[in-house]
Amino acid sequence: MSAEEVIPILRVGDATEAVGWYARLGFVQQWEHRFEPGLPVFTEVARGRVRIYLSEHEGDARPDTLVYLRVADIDAVATEFGVRVEEAPWGRELELRDPDGNRIRVGEARD
Repeated sequence: MSAEEVIPILRVGDATEAVGWYARLGFVQQWEHRFEPGLPVFTEVARGRVRIYLSEHEGDARPDTLVYLRVADIDAVATEFGVRVEEAPWGRELELRDPDGNRIRVGEARD
């Protein structure tokens, strides 16, 4: 039996651009699908066991979606994107927007 999981789907306008942006967060493209040449792309990016689907299909997701990504080293993410880490009672966080306006809240839990 395979493990259960939830995989968010984010709407993107240009999958190639989105895959490049998510690579800065440590994600690697796993596969890409088109029903035929010239049609929208549906692809998966992964960072370890964390997976996100990116879709150019208009009906798959709405822009301005929020995804929470918990990481082990938030300072590395902050440095890569040139943003400041905020302190919260539950941990340290920052928020990014991908090229399509999807919000990626990145957090590191308190020990």
